[in-house]
Amino acid sequence: MDLNYTPDELAFRDEVRAFIKDNLPADIARRVGSGEPLTKADMDLWHSRLNAKGWLAGSWPREFGGQSWTAVQKHIFEEEYAAAHAPRIVPFGVAMLGPVLQAFGSKAQQDYYLPRILSGEDWWCQGYSEPGAGSDLASLKTRAVRDGDHYVVNGQKTWTTLGQFANKIFCLVRTSTEGKPQEGISFLLIDMDTPGIEVRPIILIDGVHEVNEVWFTDVRVPVENLVGKENEGWTYAKYLLTHERTGIAGVGFATAALDSLKRIARTEMNHGRPLIEDPHFAARLARIEIELMAMATTNLRVVAGAAEGKAPGAESSMLKVKGSILRQQINDLARRAVGPWAVPFVSEDLEGNIYHPGPEYSARVANSYLNNRKISIYGGSNEVQRGIITKAILGL
Repeated sequence: MDLNYTPDELAFRDEVRAFIKDNLPADIARRVGSGEPLTKADMDLWHSRLNAKGWLAGSWPREFGGQSWTAVQKHIFEEEYAAAHAPRIVPFGVAMLGPVLQAFGSKAQQDYYLPRILSGEDWWCQGYSEPGAGSDLASLKTRAVRDGDHYVVNGQKTWTTLGQFANKIFCLVRTSTEGKPQEGISFLLIDMDTPGIEVRPIILIDGVHEVNEVWFTDVRVPVENLVGKENEGWTYAKYLLTHERTGIAGVGFATAALDSLKRIARTEMNHGRPLIEDPHFAARLARIEIELMAMATTNLRVVAGAAEGKAPGAESSMLKVKGSILRQQINDLARRAVGPWAVPFVSEDLEGNIYHPGPEYSARVANSYLNNRKISIYGGSNEVQRGIITKAILGL
């Protein structure tokens, strides 16, 4: 395995850097870098510019509108746009549903939905987790009962990220109660405008409306919106989650967060000298950086395997566990670095103007710390991933 980039890959990296420099609005980059939430318009703008370049779904096969990027090209792209504080591509359509439809969808579903994902006509959200069925996803209870040419869906999904913007949702639903729980699950594509769907906001501890709960009451879904075969949705869900977990490692985003932490440590003072000169703090920072370098090497090893046609297995679980832990450790150390300025909630002056009492770089530190506690849970909790690793590698 050669972890060095080829001349063609280095040229591609230069092209990515030049494109981002010329096309990423400075205001959006600033807000991403400081951890501020983006609007739907911000995300749509960036997606449209990527799509115009052909890079919104660069790793998709050319036959589906992508660039057939190699795994290494995809890795380079993700590292560069994270370093430039570009908005992370909303993953639900491009990185999750798209590959599932390409692998298991009908020709009609591929021809209709894939171009609409690229154009932005459809904004997808994910209907997996339920109250009592998050990490133990196989225990989901949302039912879909066949009624002629439709399924009638009843139930509830929760933690639906950006569901307030979505016009489509892909859902795991229970279509059978026979056999093992995993054997009775199907994968449905549902229009969010269908009568009987209600989206209720969940306001997070940092005050941001990022996630939602979605209720289904006698929602009629055409049978042609079933992906693959009835009762085989668990297979498609596992396929989707394997790719999601590799992305959750977020090497590029962790590297960008570490660079930001270093800037804070060079600015914040401890007894009159930069915090980065404090031996205890510097040791913690060095330990995180070493572990991040090791994870980046592991990620490249998985990428190299993917370039040879090997699908990620337990390695994706390893990356998910280590990546989420490292990103949370970086958030925690940044929170400690800014000390009393790590105020999780904004304040208002007497005239109602919102302000933060500390320096600008500290304004979203606490919010990022609180929000990223979720990383060790979504995509399959770290505890579940350790179980997968144990079975796949140790055979226990």
